[in-house]
Amino acid sequence: MKHCITLIEGDGIGPEVTDAVVRLLDRSGLEIDWDRENAGTATAKRSGQPLPKRVLDSIIRNHVALKGPIETPIGTGFASVNVEIRRSLNLYANLRPVCNLPGIKTPFTNVDLIVVRENTEDLYSGLEHEVVAGVVESLKIITAKASTRIAQFAFSYAQSNSRNRVTAVHKANIMKLGDGLFLESVRSVGRKFKNIDYDEQIVDAACMHLVMNPSKFDVLLLPNLYGDIVSDLCAGLVGGLGLVPSANLGDDLAAFEAVHGTAPDIAGMQRANPTALLLSALLMLHHLNENAIAAHILTALNTVLRSGKVRTPDLGGTATTGEFIDAISQEMELKAPR
Repeated sequence: MKHCITLIEGDGIGPEVTDAVVRLLDRSGLEIDWDRENAGTATAKRSGQPLPKRVLDSIIRNHVALKGPIETPIGTGFASVNVEIRRSLNLYANLRPVCNLPGIKTPFTNVDLIVVRENTEDLYSGLEHEVVAGVVESLKIITAKASTRIAQFAFSYAQSNSRNRVTAVHKANIMKLGDGLFLESVRSVGRKFKNIDYDEQIVDAACMHLVMNPSKFDVLLLPNLYGDIVSDLCAGLVGGLGLVPSANLGDDLAAFEAVHGTAPDIAGMQRANPTALLLSALLMLHHLNENAIAAHILTALNTVLRSGKVRTPDLGGTATTGEFIDAISQEMELKAPR
């Protein structure tokens, strides 16, 4: 089956890692028509718009996108393109599987977590204004509709993927109304899933327990801001953002992305690790029911990582982005079904 997929290269190292992953996918036997668009800082400089409407139209048309990292200005400049894509397309569920990869030494060897983050509201609604000089008000929006929807996603995902427990992470001891509504909505959904254990953790305590014993957790369910922070914390348990995937999912549309930075200091040098985007692409393949090819690529990636002979600089090696992808491709050919 041929797939039409929107490809957004992004900024900084984005073009290098997307090019590497596209080359590998094209070698895998998949039939893909890449609908190439772009967004972010470079696009804003060229056209005056960081997120042209044609990019959103492409994702709507193709239903699926693969996206490299996009720069978000800090304190000034345009609004986050990443947030705008999720909100404009109602990609309400952010899914981040976090697990140890072979050959990567980390303080923990038993990390196997799923982070589910609500993707459309909370403080990321972008509703803020200056009340008077020196005073800014930012509004935290929590609704029963969005909280119930993300809870339904988390429990359904747990049930479909043989996960045993969902932990809701919150700060309802302080934000009794907003986070309280989030918890009420999650509890209501949880009661329908008799075979899934359910518990709750205050966000600061959850962070402490994650860095002490991450094996205590299974599926973490969080509002938008906590989810952003905790998902990066969890990535640190297994080696960093360069080694974990991310999916943004709606009812009909999906965007799979690398969530690490644009690393402008090494852009154009072929030093970037494409693993995060490759793992995100594998989530995309499962979404497209290309499960056999996804499993084949993952096996090859794990073999290369386990051997340790070909590694990018962030993993202690000297391989270029292209050399790392070529090593995975060669392993795929060696293990190809005969």
